[in-house]
Amino acid sequence: MKADGSGGVRKAIIVGGSTSGLMTAALLRKQGWQVDLYERSPVELVGRGAGIVCHGELFEALEETGAGVADLGVDVAERLAFDIDGEIAGRRPFPQTVTSWDRLYQLVRKIVPDEHYHLDHHLNRVEQDEHGVRAFFENGMVAEADLLIGADGFRSSVRGEYLPDIHPIYAGYAIWRGLADEAALDPRIAETVFGRFTFHFPEGTEILGYPIAGPNNDLRVGHRRYNWVWYKKAPEDELDRMLTDANGNYHALGIAPTLIRPEVIADMREQAKAMITPPLLHVLDHVKAPFFTPIYDLLSPQFAFGRVALVGDAAIVARPHVGYGTAKAAGDALALARAVGSTDDIPGALKAYEAERYGIGERCFYRGRQLGAWVSGDEPRDAQEAEEFHELHTMQGILRHVASGEFLTM
Repeated sequence: MKADGSGGVRKAIIVGGSTSGLMTAALLRKQGWQVDLYERSPVELVGRGAGIVCHGELFEALEETGAGVADLGVDVAERLAFDIDGEIAGRRPFPQTVTSWDRLYQLVRKIVPDEHYHLDHHLNRVEQDEHGVRAFFENGMVAEADLLIGADGFRSSVRGEYLPDIHPIYAGYAIWRGLADEAALDPRIAETVFGRFTFHFPEGTEILGYPIAGPNNDLRVGHRRYNWVWYKKAPEDELDRMLTDANGNYHALGIAPTLIRPEVIADMREQAKAMITPPLLHVLDHVKAPFFTPIYDLLSPQFAFGRVALVGDAAIVARPHVGYGTAKAAGDALALARAVGSTDDIPGALKAYEAERYGIGERCFYRGRQLGAWVSGDEPRDAQEAEEFHELHTMQGILRHVASGEFLTM
């Protein structure tokens, strides 16, 4: 029965067609909902080389959606820390599965029918009453449903409807990323880094990497890629320069990789020579198209607004040191689908969803800031964070806590 008691199939609108929206859609469909996704991009989404660290909530969501976890990614056995000379300065056994954004997207995209996945739809506004919710798009399309979910990322238009004063706040640094082909690396370095999560953390910065599948999810040895990451300070004036393309256009919240000026990349590579340990510098030398995104903080004070809810980065953005963004989005999707279930009280169910997930998201947010303070210099908020600060910023603390998810069980 529909939420307004009129009978028929219940309908949901999801704004945002990336992985969080797709997982939410798939889980609602399993509950018998009719779900339509509206993505602002005019073309199918593709990743930009982003790697993803897997955690329990992601595995659970993939199994429950029916996408499964077969050939999800590469299994790593341990973590290594290099010193400035390239010697192994620390190690920690740490079995994990690491995957790529592309692989995850492929898995969940294929279980949402094409006729319910709509590209090139920019949200204009949202209206709701006791009978339902309506989404108005810039192309004139109006969609009506019982429930609307904002899964449209940290620049969420849905969040802007209800929390217009909540905006992403720049953290003072950017994340450079790129992929190196396994076959292109020196065999001795490839043998060291593949199968491992590797780190180098000079004072005030952090470099890391881990293996992911090759093109078309190729997991064969010699065909994989290494996901290289550098958290690098960038004062706002420098960031403005980095976000300006060759035509003088400024891209406030992020610049497409193809628009990054060659001199910006050249500057990064030159600075890396004096700072990055030889094994991970060698990986960078074989990254053909490095790109960067600014790091932002975003903590929404609420997730639920009547018949409207936020999931994933639309609700809370945790700095990527925590390695839990995709898993958090998967947990949001699971909790929301279970909350609305077969209930007629959609607003009440969404409030229950918010109550269940807000604390988890908040913990991810603040742990990301704690870990990122190694780069940004953020001070502890309270006595407890001050006590944790020292361990989190030691070699063994970083090996234990970055992208581990352990903080959620402590």
